[in-house]
Amino acid sequence: MYRLSVRREMIAQHFLTVPNPGPEGEIHSHAFTVEIELSGPELDQYGYLVDIDDVKAALDATLSRYRDKTMNDLIEFQGKNPSVERLAHEVCVRFVEAATLENPEHISVRVWEDDVASATYEMAL
Repeated sequence: MYRLSVRREMIAQHFLTVPNPGPEGEIHSHAFTVEIELSGPELDQYGYLVDIDDVKAALDATLSRYRDKTMNDLIEFQGKNPSVERLAHEVCVRFVEAATLENPEHISVRVWEDDVASATYEMAL
């Protein structure tokens, strides 16, 4: 099985909407690190699982939706708590829509929140 990862950083804001969120209930920023990992059993004719430049471009396009924004204001978080788990899911779904993925069979998106905690969302392609 081959695996390829690309990592990017971004700043985004949110406020938690759960009961008794404490200070996290106020709007605040986080430094997020987002890592996309693609895996599959076969390489293409050039010896690539995927083209790294294509992965970087699709990830940059995906993260531009969240970078320097308040997640609570985005439609995908309306009526939902904008947790790091939900962010990992949304980044995964939007990345798959933006990328050209022929060889990989699996994707994993790990989002670190301030390098303290992380959440991962995975799915088959």
